Amino acid sequence: MFSIQKLFAKDDEFLELLEASAQAGRASIHALKKVLQSPRTAPSLEPFAATRRRDKEITVQITELLARTSITSLDREDVEAISNALYKIPKTVEKFAERYSVCATQLRAVDFFPQVALAEQATDTVAIMIKELEKSHFAQVNSFNERLQTIEGDADKLMLQLLAELYSGGHPPLTVIIVKDLYELLEKVVDRCRDVGNVVANVVLKHS
Repeated sequence: MFSIQKLFAKDDEFLELLEASAQAGRASIHALKKVLQSPRTAPSLEPFAATRRRDKEITVQITELLARTSITSLDREDVEAISNALYKIPKTVEKFAERYSVCATQLRAVDFFPQVALAEQATDTVAIMIKELEKSHFAQVNSFNERLQTIEGDADKLMLQLLAELYSGGHPPLTVIIVKDLYELLEKVVDRCRDVGNVVANVVLKHS
């Protein structure tokens, strides 16, 4: 049985910080859903910036805690790898929101929700994966990772469908460029979640 408490040789601080970072990814997707649900309202970027700043603070806290904590089994690099992978999720969502806000009025007819739904599934799975890390063995963690791989595969298939429609010739060239860029950013959010799953699964496997 894999126990993060035994490996951290301190207490639950690392786990709590990693959980908070995973929740930041979920919060950023929830904020994005609210923005997309009100396409006629000028989107505010503050919720995304605040979430990313908070996650950056968590990353700094983890780094500082590593500097003053003796770790017996789990490598410092493993903790940093999980933390860094988690941070990239809200950062990518914020990048989408920034670009969307520039041209939101031109995108009212574009449906981003199928991709957002997959991103939400992915961030939810990451949050559960981190939450269950303390009491999970490799088989359980790997099942979450397999779920993330499936979601990532679904996102790839959806991306092909979206691009096929986008390239059908029914859209102005500028719209094609803008929307393709935004589609790719949403796909990258799912990729970031998949990356977290791979990192966590590899760490647990190494210590199982």
